[in-house]
Amino acid sequence: MFHVLTLEYVQPLDVIEQSRPAHLEWLQGEVDAGRIILAGRQEPLKGGLLITGDISVEEAQDIIERDPYQIAGLVNYERISFNGAFRAPGL
Repeated sequence: MFHVLTLEYVQPLDVIEQSRPAHLEWLQGEVDAGRIILAGRQEPLKGGLLITGDISVEEAQDIIERDPYQIAGLVNYERISFNGAFRAPGL
């Protein structure tokens, strides 16, 4: 199961920026582990979007719960899960 995780900032950008280094370090660890395959900020800057690899719903929820932004109460997450029946080679 693949997941689209959207996060919406619920605090001003200057508050978000204070926690950004911890968020980016956490995010890089998730990418290195293969749990997140694509991530970036939304345009305009109202939040972000993460695409997971083929992981369980429980693993996706764990990703959300360990995000420093989530821990600090800076974002609201939404998860959309899908079966990924059609995939590019290598996914």
